[in-house]
Amino acid sequence: MKFLWDSAIGLLVVTGGLLGMTLPFGKLASAVGVPAMVWAFVISLGAGGVLSLALLLRGERVRLTPHKLRYFFITAAISYAIPNLLMFSAIPHLGAGYTGIMFTLSPVVTLVFSILLGVRRPNLLGVVGIAVGFVGAVMVAFTRGEAGQPADYFWVAIGLLIPVSLAAGNIYRTVDWPEGTGPIELAVGSHLASATLLLIGILTLLGWHAFAPLAGVPLVVIAQVASASAMFAFFFRLQAVGGPVYLSQIGYVAAAVGLFAGTLFLGEHYQLLTWAGAAIITAGVFITTKAQSQVSVKAQRQAA
Repeated sequence: MKFLWDSAIGLLVVTGGLLGMTLPFGKLASAVGVPAMVWAFVISLGAGGVLSLALLLRGERVRLTPHKLRYFFITAAISYAIPNLLMFSAIPHLGAGYTGIMFTLSPVVTLVFSILLGVRRPNLLGVVGIAVGFVGAVMVAFTRGEAGQPADYFWVAIGLLIPVSLAAGNIYRTVDWPEGTGPIELAVGSHLASATLLLIGILTLLGWHAFAPLAGVPLVVIAQVASASAMFAFFFRLQAVGGPVYLSQIGYVAAAVGLFAGTLFLGEHYQLLTWAGAAIITAGVFITTKAQSQVSVKAQRQAA
């Protein structure tokens, strides 16, 4: 266990794998009628609750300020509530594997937002990576989900909004990170804020009866909460060991897990063009990650 805790590649595989398991778990939940909003609530409440307990056991607590409250609720909306709601709504129409591919676009979209907002200026390699990722995304979008079951373009568009929301969250968390606050405290506050927003939405739009289908998949609920909580624990350790550039690669580990889990265990089938597009997107992400690494090294040298 100590070897895993200190291994960047081991942490990357475990974190990305746990993230990827959210996709088949979500499909199993939707199969018994669990609404997308309810399943997103399960993840936020479960992860927030377990992490808050871990925080208390360490003798720490969430200290509220106006800045933190703003950060919690904006992060909750664009990083957790909205992308999870989009993801679990799209999975029944696109398949777990196809939806997982959308995760791989997040680093590329993040870099595009960075350019537009002036947060980071890409080098030539970064531009090439964006172009390659875009080509792969077009190929994947063209296949429209599982083979022989083309989804409506509306659901393809919903799927493509997932990396857009995640990328917006990446930029916001970087720009507005409260000074002197640790990542676990921010994760606890953001997840509990997300659970609050989702609960309000569930009670307003669906009512208490929306929780009833959860009784049909108790083991999946337990597995999802455990997976999400462990994922965030390893996530922060990976950030400490590997750094943010290395951390960004969990998206395509998660996509690979989603694709293979959907194919092997959920009976999903995808066209060769989907697999080819996924490979091209992965190549684009590798290129943009390399570009970000070069920019970071250059900045460190200039600072030195």
